[in-house]
Amino acid sequence: MSKKILILPGDGIGPEIIAQAMKLLETLKHDFDLKITLEQGAIGGAGYDDCGHPLPEHTLKLAREADAILLGAVGGPQYDSLPRELRPERGLLGIRSALGLFANLRPAILYPQLAGASTLRAEVVSGLDIMIVRELTGGIYFGQPRGIRTREDGQREGFNTMIYTEAEIERIMRTAFDIALKRQRRVCSVDKANVLEVSELWREVAERVSKDYPEVSLSHLYVDNAAMQLVRAPKQFDVMVTSNLFGDVLSDIAAMLTGSIGMLPSASLDANGKGMYEPVHGSAPDIAGQDIANPLATILSVSMMLRYSLDEAALADTVDQAVSRVLAHGLRTGDIYTEGCERVGTQLMGDAVIEALRD
Repeated sequence: MSKKILILPGDGIGPEIIAQAMKLLETLKHDFDLKITLEQGAIGGAGYDDCGHPLPEHTLKLAREADAILLGAVGGPQYDSLPRELRPERGLLGIRSALGLFANLRPAILYPQLAGASTLRAEVVSGLDIMIVRELTGGIYFGQPRGIRTREDGQREGFNTMIYTEAEIERIMRTAFDIALKRQRRVCSVDKANVLEVSELWREVAERVSKDYPEVSLSHLYVDNAAMQLVRAPKQFDVMVTSNLFGDVLSDIAAMLTGSIGMLPSASLDANGKGMYEPVHGSAPDIAGQDIANPLATILSVSMMLRYSLDEAALADTVDQAVSRVLAHGLRTGDIYTEGCERVGTQLMGDAVIEALRD
């Protein structure tokens, strides 16, 4: 039975990198008998330009009907003056919330060919393979009350609420432990339990859930220490699980360990495995339209889609191997370029992956 995939190119470099992913999907469809149908929609700034809202109703309808969603990126400086509820990022937060995409998976894998591109010494990062599991629909990004108000003394103050229920914590913990069962069976839960009550509950629930997974070891780190340890000795981690805010920060730190944020895919899953897949790097409007963006994170996001939502693990492995072969041949976009390699643009990198896929 054919699976529906919704394509959301978005803003900035989004359309360019999504174009390469669509070439890949069409190749998988025609050469590898992947049974899919593709539809497109607008989100973010493109959604606002199209119909005055960053998450158009038609796009949300298509998203609800799809088996998986592939997103490019959202955002751009031309939208900064819009009311907050109409900015591109609200479209992204809105679709995550509407679809219940509570589990964000961000792998940080260093390809051996890119060890020299990392800002850390090769011996520190060689062999790096971390999965960061970030809670995505709760925490301070969604908590109420929030806003900006004027106090009695005339001072303005901004306020946000970090809030988690036991159920929200338990389901993200179970996601992390289930993933760890297929990896090295180690989970590190990251919180700030020494100063935040919400983190006290987070740690309590983590300990309770761990009792259902005796094969998996559980450890805890405060978020400041976890950030330091990611840079000091990143290979000590297997699966890291944390809240929305902390995961947002830690996953970007982990991204730079791999040499470039342009190499990192992500998945956002609901309770049934339906997911939205997107590169971690954002819309990068300063390089949009120049054919220099790295499409590999988007291509690897397709691999995650195959693995987690389409039940096509063998095809996912094939895509991963094609990316590895391209890197082994020395092809590099500017963000991962090192002396002695061949610098290529967005389209040529996409074409190279297709060629490697067919070899």
